Amino acid sequence: MGVFTVLTRCIVQPLSVVDDELVPKVGMTFTTLEDAGKFYRNYAKVVGFSTRVRCTNRKGNEIKNQLITCSREGKWKSKISPTEKTNPTAGLNCLARIYIHTLKDVGAWIISKVVLDHSHPCCPSKAEMPKQHRELSMSIRRTIENNEEAVRNVSEQEDAKEFGKYFLRMKGKNPNFFFELELEEDQSIKLDFWADARSRAAFEYFRDVISFDTTYNTNRYNLVCGSFVGVNHHGQSTLLGCSLMKNEKIESFKWLFQCWLHCMGGNAPKGFLTDQCASMKRALEACMPTTVHRWCIWHIMKKIPSKLNGYKGHADIEQEMSHVVWNSHIKDSFDRNWNDFLLNFGLADNKWLSDLYEDRHIWVPIYLDHHFWAGMRSTQRSESMHSFFNKYITRNSSLIQFVKQYDNCLESREQAERESDAADFHTVIPCATKSSIEAQFQDAYTHAKFREVQAQFRGKANCITRLKNSALGYSIYEVREQVSSSIFNKFAVTYDSVAAEVKFQCLLFESRGILCRHALSVLSFEQVSQVSPRYILERWSKKVKRRHTHIKSSHDEPLMEPSSKRFDQLVFRSQNICEFASESEELTAILHRAYDNVMAEMESLKAKRKGTSSLSHEDAKLESVNELQSLPRIRTRGRPKNRLGSKLEKQIANATKKKKTKVLSELMCECYIQINLFDAASAAHSNSSQYQGHVMNYQFRVPAAGDNSLGV
Repeated sequence: MGVFTVLTRCIVQPLSVVDDELVPKVGMTFTTLEDAGKFYRNYAKVVGFSTRVRCTNRKGNEIKNQLITCSREGKWKSKISPTEKTNPTAGLNCLARIYIHTLKDVGAWIISKVVLDHSHPCCPSKAEMPKQHRELSMSIRRTIENNEEAVRNVSEQEDAKEFGKYFLRMKGKNPNFFFELELEEDQSIKLDFWADARSRAAFEYFRDVISFDTTYNTNRYNLVCGSFVGVNHHGQSTLLGCSLMKNEKIESFKWLFQCWLHCMGGNAPKGFLTDQCASMKRALEACMPTTVHRWCIWHIMKKIPSKLNGYKGHADIEQEMSHVVWNSHIKDSFDRNWNDFLLNFGLADNKWLSDLYEDRHIWVPIYLDHHFWAGMRSTQRSESMHSFFNKYITRNSSLIQFVKQYDNCLESREQAERESDAADFHTVIPCATKSSIEAQFQDAYTHAKFREVQAQFRGKANCITRLKNSALGYSIYEVREQVSSSIFNKFAVTYDSVAAEVKFQCLLFESRGILCRHALSVLSFEQVSQVSPRYILERWSKKVKRRHTHIKSSHDEPLMEPSSKRFDQLVFRSQNICEFASESEELTAILHRAYDNVMAEMESLKAKRKGTSSLSHEDAKLESVNELQSLPRIRTRGRPKNRLGSKLEKQIANATKKKKTKVLSELMCECYIQINLFDAASAAHSNSSQYQGHVMNYQFRVPAAGDNSLGV
């Protein structure tokens, strides 16, 4: 067989504890190449990495040997220039692998070389995210194909009760689930707010900026939906609470905002984004006086055609107003440009524009961008959540239907975040330049945020940097950015070499947490190789362990009767046996024979018990107990027989009893053998294949009752 060796190297991070029987070893043999590959994939899933076939050597049509490696083996290089586009790559020159070759004499396959250590950390909790490990069993595929979750369209009288029961069930599952209701005198719902445990935990990390919107009616009762939306470390929207309101009065918003603050531990966000609503504005001033309030600029700019349509040249008016709002880089410049705009178009007496100017501090970017907004300037993140509901909810939908879809929305947001976390862990986006500063952000930031940084590095090519003044380590630069063939925008940038601090006029870092191209241009001019840690925000870091990622979002499950539970348990146990038996006609025939025997036995038992019923402690309820009836009284003639009987009568009775006991014992033994056979086969496909010595052996394990549960 030759000399077999095991290669080792220095590992970055210790591997998780793995059952020794699952670890590949030199000398292990398998009946087929597919069995060997499946064994290594199962090991990879347990440890937390994925695999790929690196090379296969053939002689004619026969495979002689195969090399299976970690998917992060090698170093992939894109054909596209990194200055144009950078695609994620998983290659990190990882040497973990197994080498398999055939044994001619035996007709089997043997592992002749094993490297277990990786050049990168492995995470078992993220193992299911790579495509290789995303597998659905046949039964689950059939369930997805043939069934859709249907929510019972309850009557209006029962809808509110089911709505309240939903909250109680969620609270029972996780005590950190929060809800509060405000009722009318007739006990109908006036105001409602709720947030699940995961949303409350996520608020700890993403509470700096919140978007709130109420532009969506959701149900047959004309209740208005309001959603609290934050931004996670990938720049994705994350739900932080939901509300239903009967009206949009100031007092209603005050109740809602106070309730939301109480839910989130009394911590008010730094920034709060809403649409242009006077009631919200006054309620926020009362409930969150220290929070910076911002109006959605998209809603304001959208109103321009309807508000100014009566003026001559309204298209030019709209274009000029947009230019003034977006291209004024200092407050004095905006005030001056706004006044010129009003005079040029004769709009000085327009009340709508006058009111907007009075409130300019809560919607014009130059007045707000010195605060952090996580890239948000509009409530479109909240509206995107509403568009999700719109796919499944109509104006005739019930409350219980709405909360079911809200659960689905929470689950979709959670899944998107988990997939992005896994991508950050398993892949790397290559740098677009040779800058060591870019490499700093590559190491720290999530993929989505690093792409934003790379966009600034590419934009640096359009910047011309000129030193205007320098004294005692303090330098003032003028950066001219070319925005078109003939237009240049000027930005002032200052750099303090002693404090390693850079200040810039565009306020991109202050508002979005991304270092701008103007600052990068100056840092490059100063030959700075590493930026200060103050410019690498933990807010966008992929290395922070966030508590909410370990909490499952709320999801309601129907309350089932005991018979339904028994049915689901039987289906769960039979899924694997059916999938295993369907692989061949022989296995299918064996299962059919077993089914026939079991069915005959069950029918026989059912026939013996025909006409009887039982009430066990397992499914007993007050209603079922109340339905019990007394037995009918039997009237007999004369005195009842209660004599003990003679000795001969007792001997005959005992002999008959022993004979019946022997027959029953033989029957029970036969039942026990058939049931064991059924149980053993039913677990044949549930991740239990074990490989020992030089042959492959299957050991069967019955799935535990909690294997398919989703705990919080």
